[in-house]
Amino acid sequence: MDWQKHFVRQTDYQIWANEILFDALAHLEESALREPQGLFFTSIHHTVDHMLAALDLWSARLQGEPIHLDLNVIRYPDWSDLRHHLQDELRRFRHWLEGRPASFFAERIAYARLGGASERNAITDILTHLMNHFTHHRGQISAVATRLGAPAPEMDYIYYVRAMETAARERQAQIAAQQ
Repeated sequence: MDWQKHFVRQTDYQIWANEILFDALAHLEESALREPQGLFFTSIHHTVDHMLAALDLWSARLQGEPIHLDLNVIRYPDWSDLRHHLQDELRRFRHWLEGRPASFFAERIAYARLGGASERNAITDILTHLMNHFTHHRGQISAVATRLGAPAPEMDYIYYVRAMETAARERQAQIAAQQ
């Protein structure tokens, strides 16, 4: 398996699914995004902020850089800034993954957990965890958002695959029409 292509595609999926979720959340009042909703990180806003924090945390660990985060603090209080920053950081992460040699994906790394304990994991397991972590929190947010009246977003991976296949067919049709 080509792990690099796999995780680049998974990152593309995360970007796509976030956009689908953000489109659904746009049907809610911004105040609803900040109100306690029974989520682990209390609100929709804090949960999205946590998604960005998780990306920053794992990115730093994968790059061997130190990082100190307080997951109880919302780092991006402005909703629009948070949304854009999450998507921009995912795009940056995608490009970083594209620049890794194939051997990178076969490595294990050591890192310190937030509590300070030492850990060691395979990079492919870390990346799989990160991608699933995003999906997990989007599911939580989606459940709350639909309860609040937002449309139910169809953001499962297979919908992404279908959207990409449709876009590829449309591009081929445009190219054929231009020739």
